[in-house]
Amino acid sequence: MKAILTHRLFWPVAALLALIVINTIARPSFLSITVQNGQLYGPMIDILRNSAPLMLVALGMTLVIATRGIDLSVGAIMAVSGAVALTFISGSSDPDGLPTVVIAVLLGVGVALVLGVWNGFLVAVVGIQPIIATLVLMLAGRGVALLITGGFITTINSEPYRFMAQGYVLGLPFAFYVSVIAIVIVALLERRTALGVLTEAVGINPEASRLAGVRSRGIIWGAYAASGLLAGLAGILYSSNIMAADANAAGLYIELDAILAVVLGGTSLMGGTFSLAGTVVGVFTIQTLKSTITFLGVPPAVSPLFLAIVVVIVVLVQSPRTRGHLTRALRTFRPDAKAVAS
Repeated sequence: MKAILTHRLFWPVAALLALIVINTIARPSFLSITVQNGQLYGPMIDILRNSAPLMLVALGMTLVIATRGIDLSVGAIMAVSGAVALTFISGSSDPDGLPTVVIAVLLGVGVALVLGVWNGFLVAVVGIQPIIATLVLMLAGRGVALLITGGFITTINSEPYRFMAQGYVLGLPFAFYVSVIAIVIVALLERRTALGVLTEAVGINPEASRLAGVRSRGIIWGAYAASGLLAGLAGILYSSNIMAADANAAGLYIELDAILAVVLGGTSLMGGTFSLAGTVVGVFTIQTLKSTITFLGVPPAVSPLFLAIVVVIVVLVQSPRTRGHLTRALRTFRPDAKAVAS
């Protein structure tokens, strides 16, 4: 029992289960799943679909944070990726053609990868602080997206492109499969090869890792490139969901949600040891919490405050120092065994 309580995933999973229980009590239909035309529908299915963009961004953010960095530009990269893809499709003579959509996706993700490589260059090679290096692209990226779209919201009508976020495969949303594939690939690379150990070593002490023969510059550079690539995929899914490229709204504040998901999953912002499984749980926690806020009818202007309060409570519960204080407090108020016996 003690091993379960001290496991790093216990409190993140407990927080997620608590949210599910609260939602189920307040809304008994929360766990209900209906089948229509062989496709599954319900609040839980919506969470799986809507969490896909955040899942992709949070996976990349986990790798960056593991190297003791931060990436504030992921939202802007999403905007650029969606703008590139939709601009290409809208200017094509065959927007419904599968080759057109494939090329558009490759262009959008390719540009996102280039932007991620640029972030990695500024951090790993030039030596700029990560928060400053990525802040530059965070501010400039949306301007680039606006230039690509001409300052307007670009809309398209392409069924193959719509399918990526709104389509179903074997009863489940296609976007969910995209996030699962990304999780599997990142997990295999980071946990089934030496790359994960090297990433943690760089995050713990970059200079010591370099002296030990680890190419810390390449590890850091690769983390930011992966973050850009995954953010580009998230931008494709987001634009596919609304079938429009909105440079101002695409990925807005998603970098904050991603950082919250990573922290809720037990990964330290100080770098080093990271938990991909914890990040997955953190993403579902954030998405479930957003669903709860919507169901409770919290006004949009107040919802960020509500989200912040809940996140603070969850983080405090996960904190070993907080749990230590609570344990000592309980011992103080617990009756003495001898007194009870007498």
